This record gives sequence, structure tokens and C-alpha cells, in this order.
Amino acid sequence: MGDADDRLMELEVRLAFIDDTVNGLSSADAEIARRLDMLERAVREMRSDLATMRAGLGGGDAAAEPPPPHY
Repeated sequence: MGDADDRLMELEVRLAFIDDTVNGLSSADAEIARRLDMLERAVREMRSDLATMRAGLGGGDAAAEPPPPHY
């Protein structure tokens, strides 16, 4: 039965490494999701700020502006 015990021990060690890897990947995935949410929020804020700046300058729609003089 020594061979069966050795094989069982090896499987338990492998399972422990797999569990550790899965936990590490789960943590990394949560961190990536957190950073993505933060970046999406920052982009929304920048778009809002840009729209506010354009409205303040009177250039709300770039397509409605006349072409530059060199055209």
C-alpha cells in the first residue's frame, strides 16, 4: 500500500498548488476589475469635463464649425 499512499500524497500536493494558483488568479482578476472600473470612471469624468469646456467655449459641435482659413 506504500505506492498508493505515495500517489495519494502527490495528488494532495498537486491539489494544494492548484488551489493556491486559483486563489491567486481570482485575486488578480478582482484587482483588474477594480482598476478597469476606476479607468472607466476617469474616462467618463474626462468626457464630461471636455463637453463642459466645449460648451463654455461655444464650440459644442465641431461639425457645425466653419473650416479653418487654409481650406
